[in-house]
Amino acid sequence: MATATNYTIRLDADLRRESETLFSELGLNLSTAINIFLRKALEDGGIPFEVRRRPNATTRAALREADRLLNDPNTKWYDSSEEMFAELDK
Repeated sequence: MATATNYTIRLDADLRRESETLFSELGLNLSTAINIFLRKALEDGGIPFEVRRRPNATTRAALREADRLLNDPNTKWYDSSEEMFAELDK
């Protein structure tokens, strides 16, 4: 068995309280839950879940507009940027 060591981290008080409640309901303490996370990260060779930024309102609106254009049969398509710019110059 590996020798245990202590490591101090700073946590938001609410995050700690809510996490301890959740893990307690799962039959775990916070230390065990953190150890599970670290072992899974080592097993996966990285963070064991998807990490991503959520798009802001402007980006979400642009994504909706892009989706609308992709599904609109009247959307004009170009074979190249040169073709598009040539039409813009008209």
